[in-house]
Amino acid sequence: MEPKRFLITGGSQGIGAALVRLARAAGHTVVFTGRHDESLTQVATETGAFGLRADSGIDTENEMTVDVCRQRMGGIDVLVNNAASWYDAAIGELDIDAMRRLFEANVFGIVDLTNKVVPLMKAQERGDIINLSSTSGTKGRKLGTAYSASKWAVRGITQCWQAELRPHSIRVMSICPSEVQTRWGGREGRDNPNKLYAVDIAETIMAALAMHPRAFWPELSVFATNPWKEGPGQE
Repeated sequence: MEPKRFLITGGSQGIGAALVRLARAAGHTVVFTGRHDESLTQVATETGAFGLRADSGIDTENEMTVDVCRQRMGGIDVLVNNAASWYDAAIGELDIDAMRRLFEANVFGIVDLTNKVVPLMKAQERGDIINLSSTSGTKGRKLGTAYSASKWAVRGITQCWQAELRPHSIRVMSICPSEVQTRWGGREGRDNPNKLYAVDIAETIMAALAMHPRAFWPELSVFATNPWKEGPGQE
């Protein structure tokens, strides 16, 4: 794959940070966003990528992010909509304001940012958009009304963009990971070494991007082979 200009949201930890590292190691130019100065600085220092403090759930910060990409990279070839939030609650106990905030981050934020990036890609008649959904967006689960609904929405949005953007040679892909052991969402008990690692998803994204431009994966789910296995796993 020839060198490309990446914009990765939520790139200061977890899947996003793993992808920043792989993209930089492969010789690509990367701008990534995050909300925590310490982790932004750490990933930027380790990789040489440019870290930008920005929240994709805020429209004005998305405008700033695209402007920074224009200034530093001259444009965007690959947009990875990775940033997301988490909220679980039982029906009958749902906080609707919390669900609205979740949709601002997981749905409206990626639509707003992509809305600002697509004109650049159309002008160059090429581009890749990777939307991080989840296997929670492929099936319902207990307590998952808010989060699963947001990830179902990401999958539906991805399909709409595919229909619109394929005539412009812009590929839009949805990646649906199963549970990945990161500290994302402040969740505990995610240290089973036989479950997925962030790098597994990052490698999947890089493999999808490496396909010949005439072909793409519309949607791809990624599962751990045997997450129930006892004993040490493989990193």
